[in-house]
Amino acid sequence: MPYPIQWILSLIFIVQMYLSMFVMAIFWTPLVMIKRDNVFNAIHSYCKWVRFSARYIVGLKSEIRGEVPTGEVIIASKHQSFFDIILIVSVAPRPKFIMKKQILWTPIVGWYARRMGCVAVDRGKRGVAIKKMVADVKSGATDPGQLIIFPQGTRVAAGAHLPYKIGTGVLYEQTGQACVPAGTNVGVFWPRHGIYRGRGTAVVEFLPEIETGLDMKTFMARLEHDVETSSNALMAEAGFVAAKD
Repeated sequence: MPYPIQWILSLIFIVQMYLSMFVMAIFWTPLVMIKRDNVFNAIHSYCKWVRFSARYIVGLKSEIRGEVPTGEVIIASKHQSFFDIILIVSVAPRPKFIMKKQILWTPIVGWYARRMGCVAVDRGKRGVAIKKMVADVKSGATDPGQLIIFPQGTRVAAGAHLPYKIGTGVLYEQTGQACVPAGTNVGVFWPRHGIYRGRGTAVVEFLPEIETGLDMKTFMARLEHDVETSSNALMAEAGFVAAKD
């Protein structure tokens, strides 16, 4: 049972995290307007601050394992909470996302997402969304960088199972880019919903690159195997025990 003080510290952490976003946005926005590449300096600064404050306010350390992708690749990551996004973006040189369209209308976040070159899709129109997603990426509408996608399409609680969607495979096949899978255990400490943030070490692990040229079925099977194997191992390392069916 978590100590009551941990709930209080979690609330303090969350409040300062969003206040910091507002303050940093005020500072960085003029610089981003002058030079678009400053958007990456801005988001790196913010993500590193969140990692730092998580460690010293709630006792949640964070760690990156594996070789950080720096070229023009697809990063296909397990997505358990906002914190895995923070960890990936804190180290990827030029990150951009495949994200739901509604985020574009979120104050601050939406404007920065546009400046980063993120690709927005409409979840309610699957076929159209996949075609637009591929077209936007291939047409050069976004600058070269690390294209981050969450193969399951949404946040998945630690220990929960959700099928992998075909969109990642379509991107891999149509763009001809290599894919770097990534596993994580962040959901053990920072759940999808709620205030509580636990103590421990949250990890994102970049795995060996999946080379280009595989057929869709082989690629998707390897991606799911690599991401799930890594995530399960990291969660077990953190002491997480999955509920039995």
